Amino acid sequence: MANAALISLNNTLKRLVNSHKLPIVPHCKEIVEFAYEEVQSLQNFLERSDRKCSRLILLDERQIRDALCEFEDVIDSHLSRHFLSHSSDGQLHPVLFSLDLGEVRRALGNFNEAVKKMKDEYVNKLCDPLLSEKDEKGVSSTGGNECQLVGLSDQFIEIRDIVADSSNELKTVAILGMAGIGKTVLAREVYECPLFSNCFDFRLWVEIGPKYEIYDILLGIVDQMNLISGVDRVVKGGDGNSWKYVYERLRGRKYLIVLDDVWDINVWDCLKKLFPEDGNGSRILVTTRIEDVARYASIYGVHRVRLLDEEESWDLLRRKVFDEMPCPPELEKVGKKIAENCEGLPLTIVTVGSLLSKAEKTTKYWNEVAEKENSVFVDANDDVSKVLLRSYNYLPQRLKACFLYMGVFPRNHEIPYSKLTKLWCAEGLIEPEGWYATSKYITTQYLSNLVSKSLVMVRHKGSSSRTKTCSLHSSFWFMCVNEARKTKFFHSLNSRADGLAEGVESQRRFCVRKGVLFNVKDVNNSVGSVSNMRSLLFTGPPHQYPVPIRFSSRLLRVLDTAAVRFYEFPMEVVKLVQLRYLALTCDGNIPSSISKLWNLEYLIVLRHFSIIESSGKKSPYLPMEIWDMKELTHLQVMGSDLPDDGEAERYIYSNITTLLDVSARSCTKGILGGRIHQLKKLGLRIVLAPNDDESLSCFDHISCLHGLESFKVFVVNPLLDSKFVATPLSLLLVIPSYLRKLSLSGSGYRWEDIRAIASLPGLQVLKLRCYAFRGPEWRTYGEDFPGLHFLLIEDSDLENWRVGYRSFPVLRQLSVKHCYKLEEIIWDSYEVEVIEVVDCNSYALSWAEQMKEKLVRDEDHFYIHSLFE
Repeated sequence: MANAALISLNNTLKRLVNSHKLPIVPHCKEIVEFAYEEVQSLQNFLERSDRKCSRLILLDERQIRDALCEFEDVIDSHLSRHFLSHSSDGQLHPVLFSLDLGEVRRALGNFNEAVKKMKDEYVNKLCDPLLSEKDEKGVSSTGGNECQLVGLSDQFIEIRDIVADSSNELKTVAILGMAGIGKTVLAREVYECPLFSNCFDFRLWVEIGPKYEIYDILLGIVDQMNLISGVDRVVKGGDGNSWKYVYERLRGRKYLIVLDDVWDINVWDCLKKLFPEDGNGSRILVTTRIEDVARYASIYGVHRVRLLDEEESWDLLRRKVFDEMPCPPELEKVGKKIAENCEGLPLTIVTVGSLLSKAEKTTKYWNEVAEKENSVFVDANDDVSKVLLRSYNYLPQRLKACFLYMGVFPRNHEIPYSKLTKLWCAEGLIEPEGWYATSKYITTQYLSNLVSKSLVMVRHKGSSSRTKTCSLHSSFWFMCVNEARKTKFFHSLNSRADGLAEGVESQRRFCVRKGVLFNVKDVNNSVGSVSNMRSLLFTGPPHQYPVPIRFSSRLLRVLDTAAVRFYEFPMEVVKLVQLRYLALTCDGNIPSSISKLWNLEYLIVLRHFSIIESSGKKSPYLPMEIWDMKELTHLQVMGSDLPDDGEAERYIYSNITTLLDVSARSCTKGILGGRIHQLKKLGLRIVLAPNDDESLSCFDHISCLHGLESFKVFVVNPLLDSKFVATPLSLLLVIPSYLRKLSLSGSGYRWEDIRAIASLPGLQVLKLRCYAFRGPEWRTYGEDFPGLHFLLIEDSDLENWRVGYRSFPVLRQLSVKHCYKLEEIIWDSYEVEVIEVVDCNSYALSWAEQMKEKLVRDEDHFYIHSLFE
């Protein structure tokens, strides 16, 4: 897509203009700076246009995208050749960087021509009052009257009761959910409920949609009023007369109004002036797929429509296929599997049901549908996409690429937020805007926007209530993949046919989601034919056997082969000097030539799971040259030792802010106190031997990390047979007082030693796993843990837990898992909102139920949830 190519080119030119590592020949620098200014100008133009009209489809998008990519390829190709030819030891020697002016001018000419065409087309479309009207008509997310009220009866009753409430104040109820989930059906059921047929003087149904004209909406309301009143006249003379007419007709009357499919807060701001608040029990229902609209319009809470469960899905499918007739017994089992494959989205269910109702109703055919061996689900997803596509089309341009990128992961994949946002940044889809809008802040906002627009589902939230994992509903995933293919945003390589697809040589991003071991030859052939490839991701399940992968493109920015095993570090990777993100699984050491990857920001090296760790085995090492990689901010190297020659003051400090899975021997004064003093997140992986106090006494320099926010210690093989593993002074007394998150696993401290961290004022999250603390009793006193919001205790031998009255004053969530010895819990604090008990003894379960009763009785706005397994 053109917008993603534009952002990427802008980031490339920005890096080059601001680089202190590459001095540029003066006349070449002038051209680069000129191009950078032109790109920024175009970006500003598109942002202004985007605010005027959220959906602008370019007729010549492919030509514009190709021109942008061509110019970026020229720049990156020169950079790669320059760096490889003038570096031998990983250091770029001070040779002026020069460009082939003829090649650059030709690419720049094509770029300028594309810019002119883009601006002309945007201007023409902004001036066109019929912009993209054709796809707004005749598209319904409700499936007409086919989407019956199945599985939504609980929400129908809840909304109906609010409408029927005896309160005389004007109430607005917002119904929120993704496209095709049944918002309109639910609102229609309430609107047409016989209970309200004589309760309201006016019942009005107002369709809004993403493209609206307030005057047209007003006339539609007037027409309905005239029809209800049995008059023929239509108010004319502009907005003022219509506005006054509607307001006056509603004044003093009780009304029920449905505003269906609202996309914009401004719509509500305009229309709410029409509705007088006369204290007569009038009601307004607003359906929307935008969370901001729902929360803005309704002060009585948002009713989020859920997906149907398996039983409800089968009930809806059965009704669509057989109407009032019973389903043949031989089709019921396979029919339920077909319904399950629709993943609870009513629109998908009725679309599949419509296709099944017209086809042969045999066990053989339905089994083929269930196993997706025919075109039913393909055809259904194509039809459903016509409805879902509007949610994508009306995204701001800056969000479209980020949304499409989620399609590189397998269908129904639970995507880690941390990995997704790192890839967004490495791909150049995110553009920081200074200290006030860092990459982390922007990625958080982008994902929140996609969730609030009902495009992305949150699967799990972390301890700080932020998104931990997310996913796409299958229907959105299919739409995502199709749009990515059409716009050449990414290409999937899962079969021989994918590698032979037309135009594959011009693709820039490739993902392999399955069949790596069997399709490796086809993958290598396809990859080898693409010289300008920017990304190669293996996002499917990991393989335990080594798979040979070719790395032919010298312009790769993202290489994620963590799912593919290498015996040794693949040396051809160090030639990919444009890499910004590298993730792989290998059992060998990282070579010193890794420093040639001067652009690398994220380095993730995992070890194969079959390699058994033992204290006698020497940890893999990282080369000293790792400190020369100035762009590196995220380093994760499982069990490796960081290099330290004791002379850190001779080196420029590293910019690493996240360091994960390194060995405890890396916690030296030279490293923590010098090279990585900016560290915000630290994770240590410890292989402990019997009576090995040294491994847990190497934390004396943790206090040097003045900006540390998150600290995790994971003991690989905790010594559970010994009485206590270590004394607390080795770790607990040196933790920075401003730490926000602490996670300990297998450390084996005494419960009484936890007082060393009980007074940390900034500690918000504490996770204690696998005998992190040991012993039968834990007592808290006074104002212990004053700022803690989340506490996890997992796999513990704790028997008696006594919580003081003022302890945990702001705790919101308590999670207790796999604790089988608990005999007594005395808890005098009732501030906790959520209690989670998983796989514990009967006492813990009964205590959770008692706590639930106390909290519900004392503070009924508190909520406790217990999980019993």
